[in-house]
Amino acid sequence: MTDRLSAGDAAPEFSLPTDNGDRLTLSDLRGRKVILYVYPAAMTPGCTTQACDFRDSLGSLQAAGYEVVGISPDKPEKLAKFRERDAITFPLISDEDKSVLTAYGAFGEKMNYGKKVMGVIRSTFVIDEDGKIERALYNVKATGHVAKLRRDLGID
Repeated sequence: MTDRLSAGDAAPEFSLPTDNGDRLTLSDLRGRKVILYVYPAAMTPGCTTQACDFRDSLGSLQAAGYEVVGISPDKPEKLAKFRERDAITFPLISDEDKSVLTAYGAFGEKMNYGKKVMGVIRSTFVIDEDGKIERALYNVKATGHVAKLRRDLGID
């Protein structure tokens, strides 16, 4: 079983390629609150719903001081197609070797249609300005998660 993060833990550092060919490093976001959300595969129905929910809530999340970053094991080229197809307006980062997903406890054994499999665990991490985990939410649902997160964070 992969170790899971808890509130107060240091968020594991990363420097990963983005959908637009740049690199995004967690330490570059210090001083800002970050919502790092993990999804299994770009352009699948659930992941599209979740990404579009974050996109549609981005204004209110940013007004409350949050940056949104999506992470999956997809190649940057696929993430670029996803961004273009669905007008995603926040960075999507690629963790092809799943090392960052593993460090966050978001890759490991999970149940899929009643069977134990190894895979990406849909998760969301709220990281404070100092790089500490404020919330670590595992096995979140694709639909309705962003609305619940906004309620939990007190964002209208």
